[in-house]
Amino acid sequence: MIQNKKKCYVCIDLKTFFASVECSERNLDPFETNLVVADPSRGNGALCLAITPKMKTMGIKNRCRIFEIPKDVEYITATPRINLYMDYSARIYEIYLRYVSENDIHVYSIDECFIDITPYLNLYNKKPKEFAQMLMDAVFEETHITATAGIGKNLYLAKIALDIISKHVDGNIGMLTERMYQKYLWHHQSLTDFWHFGVGTVNHLARMGIFDMYGITRCPEEIMYKEFGINAEYIIDHAYGKEPTTITQIKAYAPQTNSISNSQVLFEDYEYYDALLVVKEMVDLLVNRLVSNHLVTDNISLYVGYSRSDKNCPVTGSGGQRKLTVRTSSLKIIMKEFVELYHSKVLKNSKIRQISISLGNVLDEYYESYDLFSNIEQLEEEKNLQRAIIQIKEKYGKNAILKGMNKLEKATTEKRNTLVGGHNAN
Repeated sequence: MIQNKKKCYVCIDLKTFFASVECSERNLDPFETNLVVADPSRGNGALCLAITPKMKTMGIKNRCRIFEIPKDVEYITATPRINLYMDYSARIYEIYLRYVSENDIHVYSIDECFIDITPYLNLYNKKPKEFAQMLMDAVFEETHITATAGIGKNLYLAKIALDIISKHVDGNIGMLTERMYQKYLWHHQSLTDFWHFGVGTVNHLARMGIFDMYGITRCPEEIMYKEFGINAEYIIDHAYGKEPTTITQIKAYAPQTNSISNSQVLFEDYEYYDALLVVKEMVDLLVNRLVSNHLVTDNISLYVGYSRSDKNCPVTGSGGQRKLTVRTSSLKIIMKEFVELYHSKVLKNSKIRQISISLGNVLDEYYESYDLFSNIEQLEEEKNLQRAIIQIKEKYGKNAILKGMNKLEKATTEKRNTLVGGHNAN
């Protein structure tokens, strides 16, 4: 049993959240209903953002494609409504705030959060499991969304208790101490079931002859650091069930350098100049963010991913970065640099399916700089025009003002302005 005098965290996950919200809106039980959240307009290859627990019991994978659902299974198709899911998430967050302070909550994703319940166990005179159940019951009573939870003395153990243990215990509330973790999970496979252990890390460990957490604890630390560098520290800590980071530290963290980015997966394969049009649209939007937040940058980066269907393409992607001679928020300057970077790095005869751009070393506009060729008056006029456009969009919507390039056949901004997270907003 986890002692109240020690740190105690709960990690709460809203079960098959998007599908559960759609069932709640229809007064349906997700444990008795076949429902898929997907956009059928994208064809049978469209990704299912969520399926109900009932469909999971049939062996259907949560993140499957529509065509992978067995033909003999009848189900309801719900087009994604991201704004609705965000509203539900906000409502549930407000429920948590009735019981705990916002300083003790770390929102991990739209359907998952960590809560430091240490100071509340004596206040409510409850044991950790009882406290978690109280929160889960409150959520279900008001939203009909079922939750699962993990409890641990640190954030990592709480997350593992949720991801691995909660699925196999009554009440769907898992609990872990370091001793329990080492007893029951040291030999658990696959390592990809563990938080922060991606396929790349797991394959690297396999090449070293390590296939479980116990194997990591047996490997000399100098070898781990040689193989994984600074990442070896958290790998070793997690192998023992340790995690020193607290929610207080997460909230106090301030990165030394900042960046803003934008990326998208295109709806179809794009030719070289069509993809450049999309890059220009993305740069336009990202620079608007700079101006809106009174920021400047002196570093840009670009990445394009090529289509898997392009068998003649020699690489999966290409890109690069460029240091600017000034720190600026000028669309004219930044656009010119991106276009030159694109022409120098992207393959002309390969189909493009993914684009990512980023502005690095982002600072307050107080640090804006110029060179000998800068026309400060023109730069100020440009910035005033950008601010006017931003104000109109904030008042009347993102599509209130569009540029000529946004109306071209292969442009994506006008359509994406109606989406949230790449999916239908409503």
